[in-house]
Amino acid sequence: MNTQLVAVDIGGTHARFAIATIAADGAIVLGEPETLHTKDHASFQTAWEDFRERNGGTLPKAVAMAIAGPVGGDVIRFTNNPWIIRPALTKEKLGVDSFTIVNDFEAVAHAVARASEDQFIHLTGPKGALPATGRLTVLGPGTGLGVAHLYREPNGTYRVSATEGGHVDFAPLDSIEDAILARLRKRHNRVSVERVVAGPAISDIYQTLAAMEGKPVSEEDDVAIWTRGQDGSDSLAAAAVDRFCLSLGSVAGDMALAHGAKGVVIAGGLGYRIRDTLLSSGFAERFRAKGRFESMMSTLPVKLIVHPQPGLFGAAAAYASEFLGDKS
Repeated sequence: MNTQLVAVDIGGTHARFAIATIAADGAIVLGEPETLHTKDHASFQTAWEDFRERNGGTLPKAVAMAIAGPVGGDVIRFTNNPWIIRPALTKEKLGVDSFTIVNDFEAVAHAVARASEDQFIHLTGPKGALPATGRLTVLGPGTGLGVAHLYREPNGTYRVSATEGGHVDFAPLDSIEDAILARLRKRHNRVSVERVVAGPAISDIYQTLAAMEGKPVSEEDDVAIWTRGQDGSDSLAAAAVDRFCLSLGSVAGDMALAHGAKGVVIAGGLGYRIRDTLLSSGFAERFRAKGRFESMMSTLPVKLIVHPQPGLFGAAAAYASEFLGDKS
């Protein structure tokens, strides 16, 4: 018997909705996603009502939400939008019978657990499918740096844990990273890896490289730097993107060591946009460069998930695991 639910992926700027169908064998199919701007709605409830009207006035009686931020406690607040969600009132406010709420990167790890092999691009390490058992590290640079780990049991089930791995200390490995750290220390007493390996960090990397070359550059939007760094129109921006990839490789390797991982998955829209640069950069070398553990690191497969909606897919997968049993 199929189960239908509404999958929702809520960030600071957008709230994405889709009707998800979970088959009896655990297969998940997403309907066409709809993206609403959070600034256009006073609350999540009014956004939900908007989506309901777009779907003829009725919705399934279950919802799975992936939320960009902590999900524990009586009140869920968002960093970059004014919405508030009170889990205890979810059934009443939305008119549903069941719901699950997970951190957005916890949802991505659920997506990694259930996505088919053709939803991954190989980055480095042994080719072939990700290990069927054991722990995988999942991380993704976006507005911040999300980190989770996924444990696959020998019986085919799995467990997911969200972490705050993006907030561990940044460890520079060369003089350029020393300079990046020095710049960041002027504003932050403690510099986490998220300050260097997340989308907005490209601005500080770019400014650091410009200062090293004595080039005056103005402060600007990080999106513009990413664009120029990717299209080849600015060699300094391209160097900043390459430097970002080096640091991402180092951090991914550190997380794999800390988790005892048998494989690593890079996630997020930013990772997908820079996939060609990741392949041609020093990402793989930095991932392996762990001193006495270099040979071990070379045995770990590293993939990039390319599912178009991992947050929505993962939210539905989290619901399936909680309410329908793990049939992955």
